[in-house]
Amino acid sequence: MGASLQSVLGRGAAFARIAQFHPELTAFRRDLHAHPELGFEEVYTSARVAEMLKVCGVDSIHAGIGKTGVVALVHGQGRSASNPGRMIGLRADMDALPLTEFNECTWKSGTPGLMHGCGHDGHTAMLMGAARYLAETRRFDGTAVLIFQPGEEGYAGARAMMEDGLFERFPCEQVYAQHNSPETPLGVIGITPGPMQAAVDRIEILIRGKGGHGARPHQAIDPVLVAGHIITAAQSVVSRSLSAFDQAVVSICSMQGGNPGAMSVIPGEVTLVGTVRTYSETVQDQIEDRLRSLCTGIAQGFGASAELTYERTYPATVNTVREAQFACDVAAGLVGEDKVWRNMLPSMGGEDFSFMLQAIPGAYIRIGQGLPHGPGPHPLHNSRYDFNDDILPLGAALHASLVEQALPLAA
Repeated sequence: MGASLQSVLGRGAAFARIAQFHPELTAFRRDLHAHPELGFEEVYTSARVAEMLKVCGVDSIHAGIGKTGVVALVHGQGRSASNPGRMIGLRADMDALPLTEFNECTWKSGTPGLMHGCGHDGHTAMLMGAARYLAETRRFDGTAVLIFQPGEEGYAGARAMMEDGLFERFPCEQVYAQHNSPETPLGVIGITPGPMQAAVDRIEILIRGKGGHGARPHQAIDPVLVAGHIITAAQSVVSRSLSAFDQAVVSICSMQGGNPGAMSVIPGEVTLVGTVRTYSETVQDQIEDRLRSLCTGIAQGFGASAELTYERTYPATVNTVREAQFACDVAAGLVGEDKVWRNMLPSMGGEDFSFMLQAIPGAYIRIGQGLPHGPGPHPLHNSRYDFNDDILPLGAALHASLVEQALPLAA
């Protein structure tokens, strides 16, 4: 990292020290990028994390929590396993996506059909940087709980770790997570008190009609026609069934029915799959009820039937106000108040860190990795996305500073 870039990205003792081993963090991140693994399959990733944690000198490593999750403990001055003091949790996700990478970098994915298209490799490296710094300095009174989580991308790995006793074994009083943001200028840190990410619901609509010949549709009950009407009507739910002050998205993203090779065969069934994004359970309930009524009524009007399966996968990610404000204050000490967005616009994307925030106060933080004055070239979940290694020291320093300032040494 050049001196000019370093001055832009961060300040303070934690940042300065972590910047000294930036090349090692970059090499570690790129190694993870070259070896992507899906949720609960992070065997190589977990092994590399455990190996690096040993090198960092953490006090204990606990593997196999939530299948492939890893937790490391770093005790502050005067603390030990028998006297850990207060605990602060820091979480990083580790899994990749089922996506083919089109980058040509030397560290591109070596596994066909898989890539780190969301930057979890970078999140893991940032938390590793914090582990090394905290184990070296130990300028805090308590214990840092470093949570390397599997299966964020649709597998609810956070919930799996919690069901495996994460917070019973390591009773954190606060928990924090970071996610890179290509849409946010480089080095800007954004946090929102309250809802930060939307609830993620999956909808599936099975439409049953009566198959027949495309030349004699009057003898059939066409589920494709019914599906078209349901797709159109579903777009009225947000605009006509909710208050203009409520925020929600309803998207039908897949339609399966019939056979492209059978142009004259009306199928007997069509399946629609999509997603609903909301910030409140009340709005969730309204949308589910309205979709169910629309699907049933429209199908019946054509002599068909429609069955809605509404699956609530991830709840909304809601930052607690006190911890969000605290994280903003810590961030301001690193990057300056002008680069902290204290009321960042919430995202309709989902995040299973929401399960942890339902159990423990904390905050979900976005860290800008775009261009200095605007978005980067490729968004998350894009086949040409790559994590920006320039922000590794900043993310690591923010993790470490959250611990140091939440667990200050006595004056």
